[in-house]
Amino acid sequence: MSAGLGVTESRAGLLITVYALAAAGTAIPMTAWTLALPRRALLVALLLGFAATNAVTAVSGAFAVTLVARVLSGVCAGLLWAMVPAYAARLAPHAAGKAIATALAGMTAGLSLGIPAGTALSGLVGWRATFWLLTALAAALAALALRYLPPLPGEAAGHGAGLMRTVRTPGIVSVNAASLAMVLGFYVLYTYIAPFVERAGIGVGTGTLLFVFGLGSMGGVWLAGATADRRPRAALLGLLGLAALCLAAFGACGHVTAVVVPAAALWGVTHGGIPTLMQTAGVRAAPRDADTANSLWVTGWNVGMAGGSLLGGAVLAGAGTGALPWTACALLAVSLLTAAVARRHGFPPAERV
Repeated sequence: MSAGLGVTESRAGLLITVYALAAAGTAIPMTAWTLALPRRALLVALLLGFAATNAVTAVSGAFAVTLVARVLSGVCAGLLWAMVPAYAARLAPHAAGKAIATALAGMTAGLSLGIPAGTALSGLVGWRATFWLLTALAAALAALALRYLPPLPGEAAGHGAGLMRTVRTPGIVSVNAASLAMVLGFYVLYTYIAPFVERAGIGVGTGTLLFVFGLGSMGGVWLAGATADRRPRAALLGLLGLAALCLAAFGACGHVTAVVVPAAALWGVTHGGIPTLMQTAGVRAAPRDADTANSLWVTGWNVGMAGGSLLGGAVLAGAGTGALPWTACALLAVSLLTAAVARRHGFPPAERV
């Protein structure tokens, strides 16, 4: 893309940065402004927005135009992440956890497998053709949504009546604090997994390790769907504890292939399951303000991604790759402790869900 747009690679990297910042900065206000809109109509509009911004990216030869297109695409992403889990929960109110897990399976697959697949596809057909394919897929999804999804209404006046009302809802702060610590810890290591693997000197490459991680993530989505409606607290605490153990294994035995590969698979399982269980907890804590609660979660997720990358870079520069998994492990321990303490609100046992 840098060559096609006539800019340096570092400047082209801003296209990713502004996308994430746009999603983080607009999820809450855009959710508030669109609460009254019919859910299916809003979903179709967002998918068409993706199609339009990807089409502009595919044809643009000017960096400034491409940058604006990515900002608008990020706005669509932030709002989509906020509304889709709540929409899914409303479609299946008696199995909200499984519905959210199903809806988030695509997001998890995209985070785990989309970047490698997109990179490979761009190498084969070029990045512009890849964006044209994304345009066609988004348009096709919009048509399928219009054809098959029910037209649920937006929230009536008085429901979801404000950000502060949602924040004051018991459990919301705990859910978002635990989620933020988890994402920070995750991206401290994930962002710099390549230098960690290279300097550890294990017998597998970064690509192989990420593939194993991606397979584990798919299993984590299934696990979250199977437990979110029956044993959500036990499943979440178990996965947070497992994530901390995997990161500790990376820190203690990061040079041992027989330890790193299965630890990567299990770490992937936690990555696939924890976000679903966290978002399910948010929806249950504030069922009347589910979209607003999800917008808070989306904002925290994107802030955590950026913050984890920055923290990881500081740790890498100051203490080296060996300190990355231990820093991540400490943050996962904070997340685990926060979730464990929030037994009454936020992460109640199954009988109180």
